[in-house]
Amino acid sequence: MKHQHTTSQDSWVEGPHGRLFVRTWSPEVPAQRAPIILLHDSLGSVELWRGFPAALCKAIGRQVVAYDRLGFGHSDPHPATLALDFIAREAEGDFAAVVRQFGFERFIVFGHSVGGGMAVSCAARHGAACVGLITESAQAFVEDRTVEGLEEARVLFKDPVQIERLKRYHGEKAQWVLDAWIESWLDPAFATWSLRPVLPQVKCPTLAIHGIDDEYGSSAHPELIAGLCGGPAQLQLMADTRHVPHRERETEVIELLKPFISALAA
Repeated sequence: MKHQHTTSQDSWVEGPHGRLFVRTWSPEVPAQRAPIILLHDSLGSVELWRGFPAALCKAIGRQVVAYDRLGFGHSDPHPATLALDFIAREAEGDFAAVVRQFGFERFIVFGHSVGGGMAVSCAARHGAACVGLITESAQAFVEDRTVEGLEEARVLFKDPVQIERLKRYHGEKAQWVLDAWIESWLDPAFATWSLRPVLPQVKCPTLAIHGIDDEYGSSAHPELIAGLCGGPAQLQLMADTRHVPHRERETEVIELLKPFISALAA
C-alpha cells in the first residue's frame, strides 16, 4: 500500500442550505472498505488539510473524503449566524447530505478540533453506519484553556494581515468564518456545552489523539472522550505536539491510525 498512487476528484453536494464542496482521494487499487470522512476545524477547509488526506489515503489504502462545511472554503456562504447547536446539527445536516449523495453504507469519521466534536455527534447519530471514530485535538467541553486561546486569537485577528490570510481559503466569507469561531465559543450561552451526553451513544471503536501542548485544550478532553464512549476506546497523547498533530507530526499520526483502522470490521 505504501507505494500506491492516489488520485483526487472534486465534486459538489447539495446540502440543506447550500452547495458543499467535496474532495475525494482514492487509492490506485480500489478497496471495498469503509471510506474515511474528514471534518475540519473552526477556521479550516478542504485546502487546509494540505497533504494529509493524500498521505492517509496512500498509507491506509482507503478512500478519503473531505468537505467544506457550509460557509467555509469553496462551499456556499452560510445564510445566517451560526446557531449554538452547530456541533450536533452537523450530523443531521451537511454530513448526512454528503453520506447520502455518495451512497456510503459504512464509513470512518475523523474530526479535527471542533470537527472532532462533530465527528462524535456523527458517530452517535449514524451508529449503524459508522464503523470507527477518530478525534484529533477535539474539545469535549468549554475549558479555561480553550477560552484563553480564543481570547488570544481574537487579539491576533485584529491584525488585517490575519484576515487576508483567511481570505486565501474562504474568500469574502473570511470574516463570517472568524466570527463563527470566536463569537460562538465565547458566547455565555455556549459555556455549558459538553459532549458528555452524546459520548455514551457512540458504540463503534474510538481513537482519541491529542497533543500534550495543545493550546486550545488539556488532556482532560481526550480522557473524557475515551472514558465516556459507549464502545472500545483508545487514547493517544503526543508529546511536544500542539493543536494540529496531523500537520506537525503527519507521519506519526498516520502510524497511530494504521493499526486502529486495520482492526476495524469494515
